[in-house]
Amino acid sequence: MNAQVISSEAKEISISVTETDIGVLYIIQHELLKASNVDFAGVIVKHPLTNECWMRINSSTKPLTEVKKSADSAIKWLKSSKNYLIQN
Repeated sequence: MNAQVISSEAKEISISVTETDIGVLYIIQHELLKASNVDFAGVIVKHPLTNECWMRINSSTKPLTEVKKSADSAIKWLKSSKNYLIQN
């Protein structure tokens, strides 16, 4: 996964992501929307032939910090799910 910041302001960030599946970004979006200080988190496929996705986050705090926390939370959830599935 390659991510590049398109634009960044105090309360909003736009990110271009390539070499990934949009499903991964949907999981991060879901985690972002759980946070009380995130006002908006959206994901779109910019162009299907280039497999480029864009993500925009509006937050009352630093949006990039919220993305990092949400990605870490998603990774933690996936690891615990994997352990649960292996045991059952």
